[in-house]
Amino acid sequence: MKTDALINGYLDLNLLVLAGTLLWLLARKILSHTRLAHAFQAQLRLMNALTLLLALSPFLMFAFTRLVMAHPPNISDLLVAQFLQGHVSMRPSSFESLIGLREDTVRVLTSQQLLWTRLLAAAIALGGLICAGHIALSVLRLRRALRRSYTWKNIGGTRILVSDETPVAFSTRGLTSRYVVLPTALLSHPQDLRLTLAHELQHFRQRDIECEFLLEMLRPLLFWNPAFYLWRREVRHLREFACDQALMARAGLNIRAYCECLIRACSQAAQERVFFTRRSPTVALVDRRETRRNSTLQQRIIAVTAQAPHGETGIGWALISGLMMASVLATAMLMQRPGDWSHDRLMLSTIVNLERMASRNATPAIGAQATANAILQGSFMPAASR
Repeated sequence: MKTDALINGYLDLNLLVLAGTLLWLLARKILSHTRLAHAFQAQLRLMNALTLLLALSPFLMFAFTRLVMAHPPNISDLLVAQFLQGHVSMRPSSFESLIGLREDTVRVLTSQQLLWTRLLAAAIALGGLICAGHIALSVLRLRRALRRSYTWKNIGGTRILVSDETPVAFSTRGLTSRYVVLPTALLSHPQDLRLTLAHELQHFRQRDIECEFLLEMLRPLLFWNPAFYLWRREVRHLREFACDQALMARAGLNIRAYCECLIRACSQAAQERVFFTRRSPTVALVDRRETRRNSTLQQRIIAVTAQAPHGETGIGWALISGLMMASVLATAMLMQRPGDWSHDRLMLSTIVNLERMASRNATPAIGAQATANAILQGSFMPAASR
């Protein structure tokens, strides 16, 4: 694959994450005024699907342009058409520079002739390597924590481990095995043990570990993009809200006991420094951010008591999900590079050339007119006085 194609794919991924985040925030704002505001499980399934779609979008668009349509409609061609119809009030040369800004940027980045392009490439590569190294270190810490744990029991294909070094329960998985690691102190509190184990097993049912794997894989590519961290935060919040809501739907589970279990887990995590040693990818009973001042623990407790809507997976929610996914795909298609010279682009180029010719022809005429005006106004001086 050519260098410019890689750079365009990288830009498409980052821009699409930004567009997807804005679309999700808009959708969430609209949903907050409907009965689906507390449909956390349906919202989580949609966000997990969108996360996978965002990650695969560069490959999907590459296959689409190679197999289905070589030059799909894109934002650049649409803007050119609007300009030719007189709906854009800009100078032709300025408009041409605007729509060609991305192509010019990619061309400059590909050539690597300027100092700032080399510095930018080095900074992105270094940041990606640092993130990849951080993830590798987190995986090693996770493997070490699993090795130092003791097998308590097996539930289906999931191994339940007990650890003296883990203050808060968490779940993770390998290629073939799934693990739930419980703190040893939890064994002396049967009720908290039952609630915690049910919580972690629910994460497996929701495919939260796989989604966390995907987010960690994207981090070296999107580490500089604020939209990625906002998207990841939304996924993690919904993950816990959906898990709590699913447990509350079970018969015989005490809401008060569950909330008190969450509070005790946060209190225990805040007292243990080892909890802040990152192990990834995992999903814990409480996130380390919930031990801070402005935490999501209060939001979780409020979400636990919220009434989940009935029929949330009906036709209405299917339409919302389909609209969101179609919007992401349409945005990905519109961001594709324009094709070769089309009729509209030839017309724009002709208009730009005419503008430049008129500008060059007008400059001498303006100079001659100014000289004539000065002579007529008597602003010249006799030769003897010079």
